Amino acid sequence: MTRAKICGITGREDLRTAVEAGADAIGLLVDVPVDSPREIAPRVAADLAAAAPPFVTTVLVTMSDSPGSVAELARTVGVDAVQVHGDLEVGDLAYLTSSVDAKVLKTVDAADPERARRYDEVADALLVDSVDADGAGGTGRTHDWDRTADVAADLDSPVVLAGGLTPENVGAAVRAVDPFAVDVASGVEREDPDETAGGRKDPEAVASFVTNAERAEPAPKP
Repeated sequence: MTRAKICGITGREDLRTAVEAGADAIGLLVDVPVDSPREIAPRVAADLAAAAPPFVTTVLVTMSDSPGSVAELARTVGVDAVQVHGDLEVGDLAYLTSSVDAKVLKTVDAADPERARRYDEVADALLVDSVDADGAGGTGRTHDWDRTADVAADLDSPVVLAGGLTPENVGAAVRAVDPFAVDVASGVEREDPDETAGGRKDPEAVASFVTNAERAEPAPKP
């Protein structure tokens, strides 16, 4: 069964929404050099991580060129896993994995999925996402799932699929890629033309996303 992560949790209401929908993990966005309504302060992330119930994995989502800074932030927030965006070298990622008491996920650009092989031996999981020019995710754009599936089949690390996923297309994505997990942020957020919701999650969309991800069956391998 494909697991589901709801990323960009900003408050207790969204945390409750994700938990009640049956999400396996939540993402807490902290210390990123891009403008995002999902970014929260370390103290808020720490409060949400502590409030998450057992068996819901808490994930720090951050973007830094310094593995030492990421490790310190992970200890401050107190999470089960760290998801790193940006251009950390393989050696830096290896240093990070040895410095934190948490699993480490490395995000790789869906436009260059072959790069995932560089991190395969040092990351605990690899997240394939559609990223922007700064290397940040949350773009809301899908990518070539067939190409990602070909690369994922050759990796030892679990693959998390992200990038433009919604309740409507997540089933097709699972069937195409057969990922360990799927990751969504903007695809389950409330429509708010006045932008007052600031990345808030829509309970119905979150519930549909989790259900559709779990029910989807990967396509038979030839």
